[in-house]
Amino acid sequence: MTGHLDDLYQQRFPPEVAARRRAVWAEIVRYLQRFVRSGPVLDLACGEGYFISHVVAAERWASDARNTAGSLPPDVRFVQADGLKLRDELPAGHFATIFMSNYLEHLPTRFAVLDQLEVAHDLLEPGGRVIVLQPNIRLVGGHYWDQLDHHVALTEETLREASGLAGFREIKTIVRFLPYTTNSRLPQHHLLVRAYLRFPPAWWLMGKQTLFVAERIQPS
Repeated sequence: MTGHLDDLYQQRFPPEVAARRRAVWAEIVRYLQRFVRSGPVLDLACGEGYFISHVVAAERWASDARNTAGSLPPDVRFVQADGLKLRDELPAGHFATIFMSNYLEHLPTRFAVLDQLEVAHDLLEPGGRVIVLQPNIRLVGGHYWDQLDHHVALTEETLREASGLAGFREIKTIVRFLPYTTNSRLPQHHLLVRAYLRFPPAWWLMGKQTLFVAERIQPS
C-alpha cells in the first residue's frame, strides 16, 4: 500500500508542483498560526511537511505512514506510523496542537475518522487544539471522488459530530475556506495568496475546503 501511495503522490505532485505548493503553504500557515496554541505541534499525516515546515512552535513533530523525513527541516521530529496507531508511538497528553490536512477522507470508514480524532484527543494536553483542513463533499460534489485515495465523504457537520463524540469542543468553523486543491483556482504567487486570505468574500466564491478548529475538553 505504501509503495502505491509513493507512486500516486509522485505523479500527482511532481517536483515543480511541490515547489509551488511550498510557497502557497507558507502563506496558508501564516494565516493558520493564529489558531496554534503555544507548545509542541504535531502535523499528523504530514506528507511532504508543508505545514510543519512553516509553523512556529516550541517543538515541531510530524508523522506519516510513508517515510517523508527527507522533506522536513532538521529540527522536526519525524515518526513513521499509521495515524490510527500513534498512541503507541507518541507521548500521551504532550501536544498543544495537532494539525490534519486533507487526510481524514483517506481513512477506510467514517468510524475510522472518529477513531483518529480519539487518538488526537489522547495525544493532546487538556485544552489542546485539533486543526482540520478538509475538502467538503457538499461543496466539491462529484469531483470529490476523482482522486483514487478518497474513501470517506465528509462535511462540516460530520466533523462536528465526530469531534464531539471524541471529546472536543468546537472553537471555529470556516465552511468555505480554501479552493479544493492548491493546484486549481487559488492564486499561485505568494502575495496573491496572502491577498486571498485577507479577503473573506473571495472564500465564498472559491472555497471548497472547510477549516475546523476544536479543543480537547478539560476535565472538570
